[in-house]
Amino acid sequence: MNDPHDAPPPLPQAAADTHSSDPKPVARAAQDEAQPAPASTPTPPQSISAPAAAATGLESRIDQLAAELLRDRRAERRWRVFFRLAWLGLALAVAWALFAKQVHVSAPTAPHTALLEIRGELAMDTEASADLLVSALRSAFEDPGAQAVVLRINSPGGSPVQSGIVNDEIRRLKVLHGKKVYAVVEEICASGAYYIAVAADEIYVDKASLVGSIGVLMDGFGFTGLMDKLGVERRLLTAGEHKGMLDPFSPQSEKERAFAKAMIDQVHRQFIDVVKTGRGNRLKETPETFSGLFWNGEEAVKMGLADHIGSLDHVARDVVKAPDIVDYTPKENVAERLAKRFGAAVGAGAVRALRSTVDMR
Repeated sequence: MNDPHDAPPPLPQAAADTHSSDPKPVARAAQDEAQPAPASTPTPPQSISAPAAAATGLESRIDQLAAELLRDRRAERRWRVFFRLAWLGLALAVAWALFAKQVHVSAPTAPHTALLEIRGELAMDTEASADLLVSALRSAFEDPGAQAVVLRINSPGGSPVQSGIVNDEIRRLKVLHGKKVYAVVEEICASGAYYIAVAADEIYVDKASLVGSIGVLMDGFGFTGLMDKLGVERRLLTAGEHKGMLDPFSPQSEKERAFAKAMIDQVHRQFIDVVKTGRGNRLKETPETFSGLFWNGEEAVKMGLADHIGSLDHVARDVVKAPDIVDYTPKENVAERLAKRFGAAVGAGAVRALRSTVDMR
């Protein structure tokens, strides 16, 4: 019998496998050796240190603030450029309004009828101001091609001063240039507008036109009763007994009332004299003629306030014998209107609304 202690020691497992008769373990070992070693697993985000994360967030916020600041600066620059251009445009508009000619007429030399429109209120700073009308009248009379001047009127009147200036200039130019003037009334020719019309050689109306209103008024408001009810005290200091005359917040004395009435009566007398001079023997005066009433065109012809029924085309074609009509009316351009809006006229209009004025209406 063999001694068990004499048995050889057992081989290691790997050696045993090598010597094993099964080929599968050997092939599996060779396959394992052929495969690459697995890549190292990336460090998860949680493993980034807290200071590094804070630095990354701060940098992102700084970039965002810088982008917003850049956008604001660009927008601010755009608006600054816009306002500079706007002010430049306004300055150019005002300059154009100040230096541009008020009458822009390129009159032909061929025979024609010169037309001048008189529309709206007769007052300063309007399209029917004496300044503009006189300038246009001179251009029309000085043109050698103008055979006659026609005033086409559609106005309720206005300032007696503006009306008087235009009337005087028409009469002067008629004598200077030897040309006739015709007035053609459309809707209305009243008060100060009729003051101008009587300077014409003949007045043409439509049978339904409104003509007349030869009178003068001075209007305003009085608030003394209202102030008493509201408990408001008027404190007005003047140097001169009547310096506060016509103040709407102070009572009106009989002496001041009589003085104002005498003044407008005198202006009314001037108006009557101008009408009588202009119309002459054609005027059929009645007690109502200078009362401030007005009449339609048909009645105005009967009363001698007008001469004939007729239109602009009729006068140009059949009376002047020059059917071509050239308009000399001064046109207010856009720049002038813009300049006026930014001028003192805005404030003056509010003051004028509370102030008593003399008008021919």
